[in-house]
Amino acid sequence: MPSKQILFNYCQTFIEGRISRIQKNIRDIQESLASETKSSAGDKHETARAMLQLERERLGQQLAEAERTKQVLLKVPFEKASQIAGLGSWVKTSKADYFLAISAGQFEDDSSNVFCISADTPIGRLLLGKSAGDTFLFHNTITEILSVH
Repeated sequence: MPSKQILFNYCQTFIEGRISRIQKNIRDIQESLASETKSSAGDKHETARAMLQLERERLGQQLAEAERTKQVLLKVPFEKASQIAGLGSWVKTSKADYFLAISAGQFEDDSSNVFCISADTPIGRLLLGKSAGDTFLFHNTITEILSVH
């Protein structure tokens, strides 16, 4: 069974990997723009440069969003124990387990599957403030909270 520290580390590795991939893509585009030479087909050249610049802007927005997500993760109080679901809680329900931090997909090991989700997701908002024994309705299904760690 994983600990909250392991779940936090999983989220941290996820977001750092995302940031690293985006930064690499930005560097690749910068290199393409720098090595682009003026060709005789001027309009084609300008179109290619414009497309690269648009892609660089899009990646810049993705990088800014990933950096904001990383800042949210750094504020997650995963060491603190609480009986009420909040940021940093590991919530076990009758349907699935959730770690409220950032949206980082599903953590899997030999004994557990835990969905790492943002508190801003629809199910994350439903979990906030709940404790063991509470129920909530999601997709026309009633789910019981078994425990909050």
